[in-house]
Amino acid sequence: MYGILWEMTMPRTMPLSRVRNIGIMAHIDAGKTTVSERILFYSGKIHKIGEVHDGAAVMDWMDQEQERGITITSAATTTTWNDHMIQLIDTPGHVDFTAEVERSLRVLDGAVALYCAVGGVQPQSEQVWRQSEKYNVPKLAFINKMDRVGADFFGVVAEIQETLGANAVPMVIPIGKEDHFGGIIDLIAMKAVYYSEKDRGVTFTEEDVPAELLDEAKKWRANLVEKSAEQDDALLEKFLEQGDLSAEEVIPIIRKATMARRIIPVYCGSGFKNKGIQRLLDGVVNFLPSPLDLPPIIHAKDPTMERKPEDHAPFSGLAFKIMSDKHMGKLCFVRIYSGTLRQGTVVLNSTRDKEQRIGRLIRMHANRQETIEEAYAGDIVAVVGMSETRTGDTICTMDEKPILLETIEFPTPVMSISIKPANRGESDKMGAALRALADEDPTFLVSFDQETSETILSGMGELHLEVLVERMKREYHVIGEVGRPEVAYRETATASTEGSYKHIKQTGGRGQYAHVVMRLEPVGPGMGFSFINEVKGGNIPSNFIPSVEKGVVHAMTRGPFAGYPVVDMQVTLLDGSYHDVDSSDFAFQEAGRACFKELFLKGNPELLEPVMGVEVTCPEDYMGPVTGSVCSRRGRIDSMETKGGDKVIRGFVPLNDMFGYAGSVRSLTQGRGGFTMQFERYEAVPFAIAEEIIKKRREANKIR
Repeated sequence: MYGILWEMTMPRTMPLSRVRNIGIMAHIDAGKTTVSERILFYSGKIHKIGEVHDGAAVMDWMDQEQERGITITSAATTTTWNDHMIQLIDTPGHVDFTAEVERSLRVLDGAVALYCAVGGVQPQSEQVWRQSEKYNVPKLAFINKMDRVGADFFGVVAEIQETLGANAVPMVIPIGKEDHFGGIIDLIAMKAVYYSEKDRGVTFTEEDVPAELLDEAKKWRANLVEKSAEQDDALLEKFLEQGDLSAEEVIPIIRKATMARRIIPVYCGSGFKNKGIQRLLDGVVNFLPSPLDLPPIIHAKDPTMERKPEDHAPFSGLAFKIMSDKHMGKLCFVRIYSGTLRQGTVVLNSTRDKEQRIGRLIRMHANRQETIEEAYAGDIVAVVGMSETRTGDTICTMDEKPILLETIEFPTPVMSISIKPANRGESDKMGAALRALADEDPTFLVSFDQETSETILSGMGELHLEVLVERMKREYHVIGEVGRPEVAYRETATASTEGSYKHIKQTGGRGQYAHVVMRLEPVGPGMGFSFINEVKGGNIPSNFIPSVEKGVVHAMTRGPFAGYPVVDMQVTLLDGSYHDVDSSDFAFQEAGRACFKELFLKGNPELLEPVMGVEVTCPEDYMGPVTGSVCSRRGRIDSMETKGGDKVIRGFVPLNDMFGYAGSVRSLTQGRGGFTMQFERYEAVPFAIAEEIIKKRREANKIR
């Protein structure tokens, strides 16, 4: 499955100003991988286009990706266009694999936001947009599938502006649409561009704008120039005097505004029909930033310490992805922010304060590998040999003041399943496989339930867990027996409580003594946990304060109300007492744990469940049954609209009621409907349902 290309190292041949690190992000089935394949084809990286529906796409190299026709893991590759090096990452669109998008956007300098010309801004489009905004990533937009029935370029542009609040500015407009989509009009050059069907769009011609489209082109050209002029006072004055600006004046201003995220240049085309991709590549080169255009990276806790993107600067990089390779073992993907990384050197993992030796450096092309001797600032490479490094860790030079970069935050898993090996003798083998998969995926958690003696796998959804179990079977040759998916409930208190607890035990010899006084207070949803120490006068020695917090955290991992993790609580340690001989770390842990449990049960605890944002698309004839199905699953309809001839129903439904919904939608719509969902928030479970959930959990755990 893996091919290895060996190549001797060479000094940097591409100036850093001509390097572009970009990703393609979109809703599922918007055509990301198809567009990625065309980018590689037209830039000369591959000589044959692989289609997703044939299972032959270069960027979808995993067996499951080829079989399912979806992207599961982000794939990296490097190509060139107009004497610029483009390092490209194709990310998944399915919400279950959002971690792949999150970690890719963390290390990219720019992105192409892809939209279906029929579907427009869909739920995952909004999600990845928010993720990119969190990391201040400049973006281009590409409206794909202009050849599809119902394609509406200008409607999608308006939707980007309204739904995402972005200043979307078309750089091109389409010539026709649907079956009559013939090419594009470049608004900067004011030329019509037509693509040859004989060589799959490799050659194209530029002609005068057709007379029937001239007024439309002039209108959108004026919009482009005006939006550009608004970014510069001198150019605005010139525009108001002359009514137009030259390409030489417009392009630098659009580039500056794009990098500042004040403008989103918009392109269009059809990846499948091989139209519009070359102009998109021109936009990537012209408008998205190089590493030099971005501010220096800074220390996560000391903003005065920074690293500039220079080859001779001290080395710093961020490990953003871990991947297991059956030939090489663990591959660690690193974005280099400064300095030079060489094979055989020793670096510091400043996150874990561990030395790591660089075994081999590899430049990736999907699953093919090219060994290199050195990598430079701005490069994205894979490293062999960093066994102690995890996703989000900083690696840097061994010096007196190591830099520490801000890590990557990942969403919390919302679904769990139990698993056991089909063959009793394979427990150790299954454990090793699960550990390797958990190393790769930060949203995949493995735990062991002591009460039920079950291994519990937690992830982002049914598909996520299904893919991981299948990978365990194919890659590690371990077959697991899987239990029914379970929702990741949480519990919290709704009222403040205050009280004390004394932990006293005397069983001969040295006893145990710890006394704590605490206050528990609920905080807002998503605020997490905080521990505040207000003990005065040394009533509890300072070395025992962390012990109390440790006991509280331990109690929160398995809440006293229903046995689920406790969230969104503030715990304040007010007072207490100790004994010179009998007090210990263990005693204060026990006091903290027991006091928390007592006070929590007095604070009107409630059960929380994950609620999903659901979008169902179906023909109008089936709208009634579909809305009924959403409501019957405790769902709330939020909106209904018409898009591309279909009805789109949006609402919120508890995750526990969404199991098996894919089959229901297919049945209700005779196979013509589909749905997507993504995690929105946690909400309180109705009392009657909460009682039933707690009862079932206690029965399952044999708690009486």
